[in-house]
Amino acid sequence: MLRQPAKHIAARAGKIHHQHVNEIWQSESVSAQTQTIARSLKHLTGRDLLSGNFPAAELAEKVFHAPFVLVSHGTEADPVLNYGNQSALALWEMSWAELTRTPSRLTAEAPNREERARLLETVKTRGFIDDYSGIRISNMGRRFKISRATVWNLISENGQPCGQAAMFSQWEFL
Repeated sequence: MLRQPAKHIAARAGKIHHQHVNEIWQSESVSAQTQTIARSLKHLTGRDLLSGNFPAAELAEKVFHAPFVLVSHGTEADPVLNYGNQSALALWEMSWAELTRTPSRLTAEAPNREERARLLETVKTRGFIDDYSGIRISNMGRRFKISRATVWNLISENGQPCGQAAMFSQWEFL
């Protein structure tokens, strides 16, 4: 299983960039998004994101550092990723800044985007699926297959759709 160290080091264009990721989970927007993700998963599947009952800040920290991959996107016409935990940042080989300005469709190679779009439409209609498998591509071009992913709709506190999330702990590089 892939784990991301507290300090993410990435090579880009021959340069080394250091990014401290420890502070990301402390922002109010990340804490709020984590709450939305957890609340929506519980509402739609009956499952908890993590076992236990945590205050918002502690939940945000634990989820950010969790060994599973968790990502979400908004409801834009071309949805943009708005959350990725430390495992997601490592797997997609992106900084937080890069991830949160990436259209989610770009996490799949062009030939796989139509299949991904069908998946998201199914989730939109049914609320969630819990057995998704598919090929994805990292920011650096590494292909990997995810298996047994749960994908679900995000619902705001007032019951409005506000995006979708995906969580998985099984992947292999191709």
